[in-house]
Amino acid sequence: MNGNLTLSEAVDKLTREPLDQLKKSLMTFDRGLAKDSINKIIEEGIDPNTVLEVVTATMKVVGDAFASEEIFLPELFAAADTMQTVMPDIEKEIEKKGSNRENIGTVVLGTVRGDIHSIGKTMVGTLMTASGFKVYDQGIDVSSKKFMEAIREYKPDILALSALLTTTAYEQENVINMLKKEGLREKVKIIVGGGAVTQEFADSIGADGYESSAPGAAELAKKILGIKED
Repeated sequence: MNGNLTLSEAVDKLTREPLDQLKKSLMTFDRGLAKDSINKIIEEGIDPNTVLEVVTATMKVVGDAFASEEIFLPELFAAADTMQTVMPDIEKEIEKKGSNRENIGTVVLGTVRGDIHSIGKTMVGTLMTASGFKVYDQGIDVSSKKFMEAIREYKPDILALSALLTTTAYEQENVINMLKKEGLREKVKIIVGGGAVTQEFADSIGADGYESSAPGAAELAKKILGIKED
């Protein structure tokens, strides 16, 4: 899809082939079409790694549309939700064919203790998955101890901490301090975000990066890890 096209123009150029219909479902936030498309794709035996590449490229188009204000937060979330409809089927097909999905890095993600906001965190996880990261989402109201356990278990490259409230933002600092205490701080890069977080705050607590938007979080993670776009 040409990067100069608007999202609606890109949709208009799609055919009725299953892969194009999958693209359309993501760009029009149509979960029913997504399921129909992925079922046809599986029936036709299309390489699931190719399907995953299509999903990744399409979600980038959606992310670009959000960045240019062609679509807004509810549409971005709807696209992420549609993607989650088909991801289990794609990953199952990859596993059945005996090929491992290529991951560009591993991320542990969660909303910190005392904060139960999930929409932004969920979008970050979805778009990071679409970008090629293996994401372990710990959910909401996550304690420092649980983050430590996840880091020991999954050995992530990135720890992504979300906080929407000013009263819970400082819990991000508590997580970082516990990482230092447990001797894990140097083993993982930390990015922070959420409505209550600013670049100044991120710098003050010793985070490696800050991003205010879900699409930008995946790009920030790549930058921190030195991953260059093709």
